[in-house]
Amino acid sequence: MTDSAGQPGAPGDPGMLGRLGRLGRWFARHPWPVLAAWLVLLVAATAGSRALGGAYSDSFTLPNSPSQQGAALLARHEPAAGGQSGQLVFTVASGSLAADRGAIETAVAGVREAPHVLSVSDPLTAGTTSPDGRTAYAVVHFSANPAALGSSYVTRMGTAVAPARAAGVRVDYGGALGQAARPKAKDARSELIGIVVAVLVLLIGFGSVYAAGLPILTALAGMITSLGVLGMLAAAFVFPTVSPTLAVMMGLGVGIDYALFLTTRHRQLVMDGTDPAEAAGRSLATSGRAVLVAALTVIVAMLGLYASGIGFIGSLGVAAAIGVAIGALTALSLVPALLGLLGRRIDRHRVRRPVAESPSRPGGGWQRYAARVGAHPWRYLIGGLVVLCVLSVPALSIRLGHVAPGADPASYTDKRAYDAISSAFGPGANGTFTVVIQVDRSKTATAAQQQALGQSVQRALAAAPDVASASPPKASPDGALLVSTVVPGSSPQDAATGTLLTTLRGSTLPRALAGTGAQGYVTGNTSAQLDFQGQVASHLPVIIGVVIAAAFCLLLLTFRSPVLALKAAILNLLSIGAAYGVIVVIFQWDWAGGLFGVSEPVPIESYIPMMMFAIVFGLSMDYEVFLLSRIREGWLATRDNHASVASGLGATARVISCAALIMASVFFSFLLSTNVVVKMLALGLGVSVLIDATVIRLLVVPASMFLLGRLNWWVPSWLDRWLPRLEPEPPAGRTAGPAAVPAVPHGG
Repeated sequence: MTDSAGQPGAPGDPGMLGRLGRLGRWFARHPWPVLAAWLVLLVAATAGSRALGGAYSDSFTLPNSPSQQGAALLARHEPAAGGQSGQLVFTVASGSLAADRGAIETAVAGVREAPHVLSVSDPLTAGTTSPDGRTAYAVVHFSANPAALGSSYVTRMGTAVAPARAAGVRVDYGGALGQAARPKAKDARSELIGIVVAVLVLLIGFGSVYAAGLPILTALAGMITSLGVLGMLAAAFVFPTVSPTLAVMMGLGVGIDYALFLTTRHRQLVMDGTDPAEAAGRSLATSGRAVLVAALTVIVAMLGLYASGIGFIGSLGVAAAIGVAIGALTALSLVPALLGLLGRRIDRHRVRRPVAESPSRPGGGWQRYAARVGAHPWRYLIGGLVVLCVLSVPALSIRLGHVAPGADPASYTDKRAYDAISSAFGPGANGTFTVVIQVDRSKTATAAQQQALGQSVQRALAAAPDVASASPPKASPDGALLVSTVVPGSSPQDAATGTLLTTLRGSTLPRALAGTGAQGYVTGNTSAQLDFQGQVASHLPVIIGVVIAAAFCLLLLTFRSPVLALKAAILNLLSIGAAYGVIVVIFQWDWAGGLFGVSEPVPIESYIPMMMFAIVFGLSMDYEVFLLSRIREGWLATRDNHASVASGLGATARVISCAALIMASVFFSFLLSTNVVVKMLALGLGVSVLIDATVIRLLVVPASMFLLGRLNWWVPSWLDRWLPRLEPEPPAGRTAGPAAVPAVPHGG
């Protein structure tokens, strides 16, 4: 390598920079068009989202599931009992609701007249009024999910029930209506805390105001743009209510990280005397390639959630992928433009001596640490594996379920409705099953035969274990169905309720209907949630296989080493297991749930492990790619595995540690959310990032690579010939070309 411009290996050599590097140099030399383009994109996305008015709702369907089949029968033969359901819960502190019958009946009549309301039951009947007369509820069936109808619909409900409230009766909403009435998530505090922590970490770690502010600015631009894009898509497609929070968490976290890795490499090059525009190009040619690979890995992991076969889960993956994709695009375009605009002024405003990557300083603290790991690799490897295994043990007892409103804050109307119904009617009243019997007209043609069949079914249902009560089956208007309501003896989130559903479908109904030609189905909100839980659990192995296979292929193509790709997959499984263990201890075992604002033990929300796996696996690959990229640069230059691992760890340890601390802070800040599921996801993701950046990246990975030696870089000759050359951006100081990447022979 010579130093003269235009010679092979020189900073300005197009062959060395490659396409991505030349693009970065152009961005740095023409910052204003790039800034203008991003400003237009941000404003257009935000304005488009507001104009289209996309809404979020937790609607999901499970085609061919038993609950969906039962719901379809109801919709066809008795529409008034189908659709989405909710409750109006009436309570008085003293006296009896009978004294306010007129006001309650007026309120119910007003709700019946509201659009999208199919039917409203009479709350003041024997089955829905408590023995003390202080609590009653009406079941409301909607033709559409109230959450998708906007806040004005909840206001319309409030107007309808105003007469009852004016009479001193408390009216709360449960079920789908309660979900619609929940206060909109306000994540501004979480975002602000995450940003403040990120600024402090960047200032302390890197010493420059501009260098600290640049990753924050670009990540914010990407986050706002991604929210606008997601909002526009939400006008055409159904996205769950947690989607914006997920997009913000992912976009802000990876946006800061990606910008940080690029800025750090750029600053080191500038400190070493490289022209700022050339430094921006070389940063994009090296760290930018790592950003691209890391972002693609996360996006593939997120889109792999569609392998679950559940649109609800897949749409969450799309929301997260949007945040990651736009965060990566921002880092790869806006960051080099701002770096070029700042030039050498990036360190003008300092709070301490500016620092960056410094692999050439062997006396540094991280270099000394790397030397200690290299001297005792077995000690560090075993220690890291022991920590991971201990943290993973609680995950063996994980219980999936649905977090009921009882764990939510008392300010939520569905929490108050849930508690009132549980207290007055028993915990199972919040999780009733609707049993639908499709009658065989050829065998039960008369009303007497249908009545006999209904009585037989009711006796069988009432005799089933853990059934508190079963109502007499009522015939649909056309006589094609018999419909009964079963109240379990346990709450919706108890394991016993799931067992009861299995019993009803597997033995109770088949025995009761044997020889009648009738078909029995169990449907309703609780049944649908349990079917959803079962489908998620059955598809989790598929998701794990798809994500691991995709990540393995990406790493194999990037680093041309099956050993490194396989090792990364195995270690990330251990990291995810440890994160699962932590959320089981906190939420399911309730060892410290009160500290996180959760009032009772709750199961792990059924889709959280699947989401965590995809997200954590993708984010773990971020740090894996950045660390291995630097180690591989050293290996290609020296062919000395020990020195390459030590220099790569020493060069990236502080940057990865700071990046992980920032991302974990962003995730942990969402523990302030009032949504228990968001808390669960935030804690799991934050813990997993810290585990990955410390135990995995600082202990297990370098120790295992020291022990594997040249085997790290082994690739069979046939595989080396078969794999495409995906090295358009060779590391700084090395000329491009296939000959620069020879395969390490087997056993070498």
